[in-house]
Amino acid sequence: MTHVQILDTTFRDGQQAVWGMRMTAGMALPVAPIADRTGFDTIDLTASSLFEVLVRTMRENPWAGLDAMVAAMPNTPKRAGMRSNASVTFGITPDALMDAWMRQLNVHGIRSTWVYDVLFNIDKMLRLAGIAKEFGSTCAGALMFTLSPVHTDEYYADKARRLAASPDIDSILVYDTAGVLEKERLSTLIPALISVSQGKPIEIHANNILGQSGKAYLDAVDLGVTVLHTSNKPVANGPAVPSTQMTCHNLSLLGHTHGVDTALLDPVAEHFEKVGRTMGWPVHLNNEYDALAVQHQIPGGMVGTLRQNLAQHDMVDRLEEVLWETATVRRELGYPGMATPFSQIVGIQAVLNVVTGERYGRVSDEVVWYAAGHYGEMVAPIDPNVQDKILSTPRAKELAAKPPEQPTIEELRKRHGTNDDDELLLRALVPETDLKRMRDAGPLKTVFPLLSSPEMGQVVDLMNTVNAPSLQMAIGQMSVELHKKGY
Repeated sequence: MTHVQILDTTFRDGQQAVWGMRMTAGMALPVAPIADRTGFDTIDLTASSLFEVLVRTMRENPWAGLDAMVAAMPNTPKRAGMRSNASVTFGITPDALMDAWMRQLNVHGIRSTWVYDVLFNIDKMLRLAGIAKEFGSTCAGALMFTLSPVHTDEYYADKARRLAASPDIDSILVYDTAGVLEKERLSTLIPALISVSQGKPIEIHANNILGQSGKAYLDAVDLGVTVLHTSNKPVANGPAVPSTQMTCHNLSLLGHTHGVDTALLDPVAEHFEKVGRTMGWPVHLNNEYDALAVQHQIPGGMVGTLRQNLAQHDMVDRLEEVLWETATVRRELGYPGMATPFSQIVGIQAVLNVVTGERYGRVSDEVVWYAAGHYGEMVAPIDPNVQDKILSTPRAKELAAKPPEQPTIEELRKRHGTNDDDELLLRALVPETDLKRMRDAGPLKTVFPLLSSPEMGQVVDLMNTVNAPSLQMAIGQMSVELHKKGY
């Protein structure tokens, strides 16, 4: 029997994977106090990519939303995550700005963090963990899991050993973006990690893309994992992690214990099901096992992005070809782990190869930076012929010869015209036009009006019923025209 801690990802990874990071504070605040009483070990709350979407798409100040959510959940540690060398962008962010991100998240009440780097720039990960420790926050060092010939148990154990040796790392997080972990691999991987982790807990986060992560969680617990990442049912499964409801049911059935008050899960589920259906967003997803997904290992949410890219060229019918090409590009680039930024970098290059009809005829700047080693030490060498193609153009040679700049925080404040680091982070990472639209939208909206008004609910039902972007109604002298958002 094992006591398992449950980390809730509903407000961050769940809605990120299923709703494209569009959950606003007003959508979440009504049930935040309930989540706070549920007994979660930690509540995963935010990340830099959410900040960008909230500003650019939802026109909401993410700092104000974060403050409101933290205040609504005073009893449970709130977590934020970050890449060690980049924030929002698929490129590279100056170290000084990453340090500012970690500081400001903690200033705003974050007390649990997780840091990752797909190429394992561990020095950078530990530098950020040290900043978290200045605020008394915990930090999980993440192992971004992927299947490849070079990502062996020994490879991951070496990284875990180096992370666990730091007093600033409190746990080791196995993060399976593609949901490919199953019992056979877990049975060797988890013991290898436990043997080098100096007694620090092992966490697991596995997106349920292949429909097997719920079973993998139970196998992982049998092997010594003590922290599971779950999400409330409406935004669980599919490209997100297994549901809290089923995970807790399975744990209890097998004799394990947890601290979750499962009676408090249903009101949260009912609320978010209403939010999702009102906005026309998916809820209660489930995926079938797809052997092709094991080959390309693209995180579930990104398949939709690739489909959109192909739609711009009227080539959606070639999606499967792009997925196969993604698997090939990944192999040729030396098997980078398929998490941000490399899932995007590899996937976009695959799209370019298919759309142009010439493999590596067009290459993104990010692929050049990767080939030049600017992201860090590669897991395995790039195919020599591909390396030559990537670096053959004059622009590629220029980019390869110019490492990313590393300005100081003082230089960044001067460049962006502010000494307020909250504002600095927004100005450095989001275009000013988007920030202006966010400010013009007014102060933080702490309620979700479409749920608070029966009349608005009827309008939403009507628009969801009509299979058209707009609707015109005329009754006597009165005429009303309704448009779906985005049209």
